[in-house]
Amino acid sequence: MFYAKFPARIVATLSAAAIGIAISAAPRVGDDWLSDSIPARWSDDNHFSQTMPSEDSWWHNFNDTLLDSLIAEGEKNNFNLQQAWRNIEMARVALQQARSGYFPTLDLQAGWSTSRSSGAISGPSVAASTTSGFSAGISMNWEIDVFGRVAASAKEKKSLYSASRADYASTMVSLCSQIATAYVDLRMYQAQLAVTKRHIDSEEKILAITKAREEAGIASMLDVSQASTVYYSTIATVPALETSIHTTINAINILVGAEPGTFNAILEQPRDLLPYDMIVDAGIPMELLRRRPDVVAAEYQIEADAAALGIAKKEYLPSLSLTGSIGTSAHDARDLAKNNAFTYSIAPTLSWTIFDGMSRKYDVASAREQMMAAIDVYNQTVLTAVEEVDNSMFSYINALKYIDQIDKVVESSQKSLDLSVSLYKRGLSQFYNVVEAQTSVLSYENTLMQAKCQAVLDLINLYKALGGGWTADSLGQ
Repeated sequence: MFYAKFPARIVATLSAAAIGIAISAAPRVGDDWLSDSIPARWSDDNHFSQTMPSEDSWWHNFNDTLLDSLIAEGEKNNFNLQQAWRNIEMARVALQQARSGYFPTLDLQAGWSTSRSSGAISGPSVAASTTSGFSAGISMNWEIDVFGRVAASAKEKKSLYSASRADYASTMVSLCSQIATAYVDLRMYQAQLAVTKRHIDSEEKILAITKAREEAGIASMLDVSQASTVYYSTIATVPALETSIHTTINAINILVGAEPGTFNAILEQPRDLLPYDMIVDAGIPMELLRRRPDVVAAEYQIEADAAALGIAKKEYLPSLSLTGSIGTSAHDARDLAKNNAFTYSIAPTLSWTIFDGMSRKYDVASAREQMMAAIDVYNQTVLTAVEEVDNSMFSYINALKYIDQIDKVVESSQKSLDLSVSLYKRGLSQFYNVVEAQTSVLSYENTLMQAKCQAVLDLINLYKALGGGWTADSLGQ
């Protein structure tokens, strides 16, 4: 089993939960939770710096003002993000509600009453009696938090509030990466469309050459047929690319919280692909515990469950409450202010459940298991975070290596096309070689385009895995 070394805040919380009037103690958190499971450093590749990023808005590194604007728009209008913010507000209200337990409850009463008592109960000739009067008063009920029950409840709600803020940050990180990913896909489809149209122009010229040679009697209709096949098959790919462009633009509109068509005019204008080769400030692995919103959320969930365990243990303790009232009562409203009309009562109450059929014991056991389950979730979240960063780094580095190699392939295939066309014009080569070269060049250029975009996507995934777009300071307390 994997154990994690918790930050001091969790150690303090769990230790506090274990203190109380003697019951079987909650598990004691040791100092060796993380063990050696997190490496001391990331890869030594020169693309990764071990220093913390000075600015967490990683999308600014691409120097694309339109992408910056789209992400800013998404941060304001995306409905998933707004829902996450509502969850924060609900958790904040729950925290305030828990803190209200520190204060007494005051009730104000005022009224008039009349009653008639039977005289026949005392004897057959006794007359009935009637009483009536006015009354006003204030009553108070206050549970004095001697044993920290209210404080523990407030602590639980505060941890849940902090966890909801971390969940919001996680939604923010996901949204930024989704917008950037869709934006990269859009530029890739537009670039592929541009490459396809360029090849259509080139293939149209080659088709004209084959027709001219066939009309001159120095080539067969087979050459014309093959050239036509290549030409029209390339044209046939255009509608699919245009569909991909349109649906991706719609996806971007939805991600930024706008209706389809809102940003079409500006997004339909092609732009260069985002730069894919850059140095990433990755920090050190242990910093993931502070940077990753999901890790922080899991950490606060442990704090909340530890506080819940403390609450369950405090049910063994007595509760002290103070009930009191002060008021005035009189038959005539004009007499309410007289000294002999005033009333009061004070009733401090100590209540202590002696036996409950072992219910509290099972509540404590359930709360303890809930806390241990949260610890397991925390450890799994840390493991997943390290895995995602390591995989993203490895994918990014290999994407760059792949681009270097496929770039050479594109260069070679273009030379092959130029040579095959030249030889064909001089009658020194079959047109089949031209067909093969045309198909290869188009395929490899698209592959190169996809490889560059994949490198950017790997870079985005790496920023996301590192908790990019969010800092510990932005979480607050």
